[in-house]
Amino acid sequence: MQISLHADYALRTLIYVGANPGKQVSTAAISSAYGISKHHLVRVVHTLHKTGYLNVTAGRTGGVSLAKDPADIRLGQVIRKVEPNLNLVECFDKATNTCPIIDVCDLKPYLRRALEAFLDELDRHTLADLLAQSRGKNLAKVLVKLGAA
Repeated sequence: MQISLHADYALRTLIYVGANPGKQVSTAAISSAYGISKHHLVRVVHTLHKTGYLNVTAGRTGGVSLAKDPADIRLGQVIRKVEPNLNLVECFDKATNTCPIIDVCDLKPYLRRALEAFLDELDRHTLADLLAQSRGKNLAKVLVKLGAA
């Protein structure tokens, strides 16, 4: 299983913003820290705003901040909301499926359960968990070294 760059950047953005509590963070700072194109990051921020994870303030002094407490941001839920396609295989989408063995194949339910196990594991963890762990405590320092915070 591989998540899209959009979902990866969404998680990174939440981590960055969460590591800067109480601050408006510019998209330029996030883009610079992670080496993400600003154009792509703007789309990610839009998705995170639309799904209720980020507040966005426009203008020269604007930026983004968390719309929820980090303890209320479950990683699996983020992936479910921002990942454009969780279809692991063609047969997950009835509209585009062309697999000739769909009626006699038992692979689909196994893959669906594996996907749910993946997401359930992520649901056991929150953004707060990432920020509180020993490695997370050094996150702000690392982001400063990247020239972003």
